[in-house]
Amino acid sequence: MIQKVGNKMEQKEWLIQELERLRQTSRDYKQKALLIAVKDLIDEQAERIRQMEGELDGTLWSPRNWNE
Repeated sequence: MIQKVGNKMEQKEWLIQELERLRQTSRDYKQKALLIAVKDLIDEQAERIRQMEGELDGTLWSPRNWNE
């Protein structure tokens, strides 16, 4: 079932929940390992996005750039 969700955080949480549900119902070790790796990848991407958003905010609000 595909569910439409709102913002990025809701999408991430929904996806993590779905991956966890699939992992719990799987009986195949390789599939479970893949699902865990996908979850870790999603967590890493979310962290990088958060860091880049912070860097962008810092750059945009830097007084050094206001005169340019």
